[in-house]
Amino acid sequence: MTSEAPSYANTKARAAGASEGPSWGALAVVMVGTFMTVLDYFIANVAIPAIQSDLHASSAQAQLVIVGYGVAFTAGMITGGRIGDLFGRRRMFILGLALFAAASAACGLAPNADLLVVARIVQGAAASLMVPQVLGILGTVYTGPSRATAFNIYGLVVGLAGVFGQLIGGVLITADLGGLDWRTIFLINVPISLVTLAFVSRAVPESRNADGTRLDLPGAVLVTAALGLLVTALVEGREQGWPAWSWVCLVAAVGLLALSVSHLRRRGREGRGPLIDPELFRSRVFSIGLAATVTYFLAMGSFFFLLALYLQDGRGLSPLESGLLFLALGAGYFGSSLVSARLAARLGRRLVACGPLTLATGYVLTGVAVSLNGTDGSVLWLIPSLLIAGMGMGMTTGPLTGLVLSGAAPEHAASSSGAVNTAQEGGAAIGVAIAGTVFFPALGSKAVAADYPNAFSVSLIPLVVFCCAAAAMVWSMPRAASD
Repeated sequence: MTSEAPSYANTKARAAGASEGPSWGALAVVMVGTFMTVLDYFIANVAIPAIQSDLHASSAQAQLVIVGYGVAFTAGMITGGRIGDLFGRRRMFILGLALFAAASAACGLAPNADLLVVARIVQGAAASLMVPQVLGILGTVYTGPSRATAFNIYGLVVGLAGVFGQLIGGVLITADLGGLDWRTIFLINVPISLVTLAFVSRAVPESRNADGTRLDLPGAVLVTAALGLLVTALVEGREQGWPAWSWVCLVAAVGLLALSVSHLRRRGREGRGPLIDPELFRSRVFSIGLAATVTYFLAMGSFFFLLALYLQDGRGLSPLESGLLFLALGAGYFGSSLVSARLAARLGRRLVACGPLTLATGYVLTGVAVSLNGTDGSVLWLIPSLLIAGMGMGMTTGPLTGLVLSGAAPEHAASSSGAVNTAQEGGAAIGVAIAGTVFFPALGSKAVAADYPNAFSVSLIPLVVFCCAAAAMVWSMPRAASD
């Protein structure tokens, strides 16, 4: 029987020089890269009107600025993780960060919409090479309580980047630094990336899984194509009213996923180093935790989308004004993340299971506040419920990530991290598609501001269900591995 709590001793994947009291420099460096890539997933939404006006972009091109980044980011992370396992996680983090800086510069300097779309796709691909290395690096550099702290800080950074993406974008565009308008949100990545690159080699030790296998190129193509088709069909299909091509893509994605599983199992039996080892899923901690991660992010990522629609289109707030209201979410998230970092090691799955339930409570109270106040009452009534929702997010994101990765052997650190990152970003993207299929029909074709409160409140129902399902999954994990 496969052990549910694998030993981390004497592994080839352990970074040289790792100890019980490692330097926090490695954490600080990789968190900068994490923050930028997650932020760029959300921040471009704020800039779309300005981009359309400046570059005369069509609605399809504007959507591709968002979707192109998200699809490339989500589809490439499993492959990016495996590349890190084979060729070195620090090396691939450096390469991904350098490419991300170059693509950000290309986005900021793009003379037309077509080049901006291409640069955004490259930027997403660079992020998919960089981000999976982060959890792999943290899992090999830090041990014991230090690892739990590192994973909680990772969750804090991911959440804050998502929560404050709209606010930061609104501030940058409003400031209009050097008359650059929307271009600032991309160009600011360049100096930050260059400074970070100067510290990576000295702060982050190299680590890899030196098992002598080669990259599974057929598996990489199959998995990347399947994920790309799935996310594109769900996100773009919802935007365009589910045309026939979106259903064809969904069917093709399911077929490719089935083919991918078959290929990975066969390659695993032959001992030829599959893209992601099926043995990972023999651990109930990892497999159930991965399912819980997808379910939780279905509820978390889509809430940002719904709240922004309600505040900006329903209440007429500017991106900066609505971004300021997101501070309530951020405050709850930050506060509970600090507490969770101390409690995660002691309470294990009990803490993580309470997180989605707290989030569900925040959603219910937010829906009630919106229903009672409609479009006339003050939006400040939302602050208490948003604080509670933020607390639930902070209790869950980091501790759940650490819990899932505790079920993966460290020699698969980056590839298992790629699977977790894919679950997070893919869950958020699919959650937006699901929320949209509820929100827009409830809003109606001739929507007016008065219709938004009901559409928003109704759309929170599936999110509450996802939260409860995620809590149940976490509670079903093996007790010994998590408590």
